[in-house]
Amino acid sequence: MKKGKLIVISAPSGCGKTTIVERLILRHPDLKRSISYTTRTPRAGEIYGQDYFFISRDEFIEKKKQNFFLESAEVFGRYYGTSKDFVADHISRGISIVLAIDVQGMKQLKQQSDRDLSMISIFIMPPSEEVLRNRLENRKTETQEEITKRLEIARDEIKSKSLYDFVLVNNKVDQVVKSIEEVIT
Repeated sequence: MKKGKLIVISAPSGCGKTTIVERLILRHPDLKRSISYTTRTPRAGEIYGQDYFFISRDEFIEKKKQNFFLESAEVFGRYYGTSKDFVADHISRGISIVLAIDVQGMKQLKQQSDRDLSMISIFIMPPSEEVLRNRLENRKTETQEEITKRLEIARDEIKSKSLYDFVLVNNKVDQVVKSIEEVIT
């Protein structure tokens, strides 16, 4: 049986990573999105087990101690992580997994030498810092202080784009989705 691939997509906060992954999955039902564990509270409309597994900080720390996560990161004081077993199980059954993670998670994946994963990594860039600032402001979920912090982090994350196999600019969501389709096929 053919093994699946791990398709890693990273982008600074506000670059459209979630929207891009959702459209990619809609267009390719054979792909499965990895559902991360997180300690953050759900946003409006998010569903446990569909968008994230929302767990307590203590539960997350315990899972991390048990080596449950393929990768994990602390972002803005909240923890995020990917189940090692979820990814391995699907890939072994020939199902490709789309994993939306930040640069911290990608660095962990790159450091692991014991994994037998066929991985394609893609970094999504904003068209400009001004566009990114506008996107963050328009979603109206963060304070100005949080937006400023997210932009600082975005500058640092962009410096790590060379970790990835491909770098794409998100000018238009549909165009970047088509570019990802070309990359993974």
